[in-house]
Amino acid sequence: MCGIAGLISPIAVTPAQVRRMTDAIAYRGPDDQGVWIDPEGRVGLGHRRLSIVDLSPLGHQPMESTDGRWMLSYNGEIYNHVALRRELDRAWRGHSDTETLVEGIAAWGLEATLRKCVGMFSLALWDRKERKLHLARDRFGEKPLYYGWTGGDFVFASELKAIRTHPRFANEIDRRAVRLLAARTYIPAPLSIYRDLYKLEPGCILTVPLEHAHDIPSDPPSERSGDLPVTRYWSYRDAVSAGLADPIEDENEALEQLERVLAEAIQGQAVADVPVGAFLSGGIDSSTVVGLYQKYSPGRVRTFTIGFEEAGFNEAEYAKAVAAHFGTEHHERYVTVRETQEVIPHLPSHYDEPFADSSQIPTHLVSRFAREQVTVALSGDGGDELFAGYNRYFGAARLWGQMKKLPRPLRSMAGASMGRIPPDAWNRLSRALPGGRRPPHFGSKVQKALRTMGGAESLDDVFDSFLDEWSMEPSPVLGGESGYCGFDMAITANAPDAVRMMYCDAVSYLPDDILCKVDRAAMAVSLEGRVPFLDHRVAELAARIPIGMKIRGGKGKHILRKLLYREAPQRLFERPKAGFAIPVGEWIKGPLRPWAEALLEPGRLSGFFDPDIVRRRWQQHLSGARESTPALWAILMFQAWQEEQIGTTRRQAA
Repeated sequence: MCGIAGLISPIAVTPAQVRRMTDAIAYRGPDDQGVWIDPEGRVGLGHRRLSIVDLSPLGHQPMESTDGRWMLSYNGEIYNHVALRRELDRAWRGHSDTETLVEGIAAWGLEATLRKCVGMFSLALWDRKERKLHLARDRFGEKPLYYGWTGGDFVFASELKAIRTHPRFANEIDRRAVRLLAARTYIPAPLSIYRDLYKLEPGCILTVPLEHAHDIPSDPPSERSGDLPVTRYWSYRDAVSAGLADPIEDENEALEQLERVLAEAIQGQAVADVPVGAFLSGGIDSSTVVGLYQKYSPGRVRTFTIGFEEAGFNEAEYAKAVAAHFGTEHHERYVTVRETQEVIPHLPSHYDEPFADSSQIPTHLVSRFAREQVTVALSGDGGDELFAGYNRYFGAARLWGQMKKLPRPLRSMAGASMGRIPPDAWNRLSRALPGGRRPPHFGSKVQKALRTMGGAESLDDVFDSFLDEWSMEPSPVLGGESGYCGFDMAITANAPDAVRMMYCDAVSYLPDDILCKVDRAAMAVSLEGRVPFLDHRVAELAARIPIGMKIRGGKGKHILRKLLYREAPQRLFERPKAGFAIPVGEWIKGPLRPWAEALLEPGRLSGFFDPDIVRRRWQQHLSGARESTPALWAILMFQAWQEEQIGTTRRQAA
């Protein structure tokens, strides 16, 4: 994996300027670095390399096509690049996928080449002939790419910290982004935390002609705007619509195709010139990836997991049992509360803009552990969004189906009344029901669902508000537009409710939370993460599998479970979905309370947050009246990020 950066400027671009950008993200590529400046001095491309395929200097970037037209700086892996080479049928300098990509572009053009590629990537491509810069991102957004305008220049980079090295950087914080962060705990594309800087959306190509590089639009360029051209070369919406129109009717056929396509994706992603392993939590998704990886691997697969001291959050024993069944070379490490908490001060730097999914902490720890032995790690991310793994896909729809039968006033009263029951009471009730154990924060989720549905008009309202951590009260953010980057749940006529919810998660929560979390956690320790479920061929097949094969008997991922149970006994997985969680909510009441209290002090909140609203929520959390970990963690992460930025600015000025 690598890091890219560069700019277009009306004044001379220097190698030192581009190198400062790439030095800021050196951990993304510690093995090599490169800078290219256009002979006219207007365009600069930079690259940091983590060598995965072709470790020789022949993989050096930025890389020029043999015809001299194209210059490429690229971050990613093209898993089918050997097949593409056979199709191109030419003499090759080395065996890197970078060379395959740039020569494919020279032969077929950029959009046609990307359609042929199976992989993950973000790239910057300078066209010397037409004097245009093209930026592109993979289909699901596994690899990050920011772009925009600062100090009179057009800039781009894998991470914002590279852009902040610009000597005239002065972009203001975007209050729309802060409002969305507070609601969702992440900042959805195309926004970034700064005004005039954006995330390129997955599956898109942005084209920047040299003569228009400094025309700053009022909003991010899009397919529908009249600003810089944006082309969508692949659409998940189209994939889902096509799948609904052409479903697989036979479950056995679906199973056979799923194993074939997923195994092919895993085998392709396991190819590297460096050691490869896999994360294993013991859950359905990672166990399916590891099971098929081991089944089709000639040797023992290396698997990695971490364990925690806290009961209810430790999944390491489950992972150990799964690894023993598959016969992997398993590695586990138990981390202490202190080790876990020591990661927190580094989060603002790792994530570069405020990011508040608290599973970022264990994800970083397991990445750091795996990096001691491997350079590439496969993960099970994406399984929930493609195969209906989240409880809301079936639980929310089922509960709404009952609640909507009540007259609106009665529903509102019932929701408000039952929503006042404390989370601990719901947790105690859940433990008395069959199965006993429930996921962390089960009670708070039930409480929120009841409150949300009391005032909803449709399931669309339920879904949107259910994901908003402040949906039942005014936003704590001062200023900022509401409703920006709202969900469009319309896919095609009569799409099942669960399919519409899954689609929304796949195009927002997945790239901007889950994949962002994995990328930053792994790249902070120079580890490349790979996600077999997000091979677009797997996603397109999953879209053809009817929802009745995904949700059955009050459980999600039915078809994926059946595939897994071919390889491992069902008893290994008979437990509630837990996720990769740690008890952050309890920590901020206990050992982290002084840190949290300081950041939530009214004087430090003023400017971006309403202190009264935030402090009221904080007191409810402390008393146990309302579980508010995600809502408060979002504000704490913004506060910590902002103070880290102020400190960085002061250090640079000194």
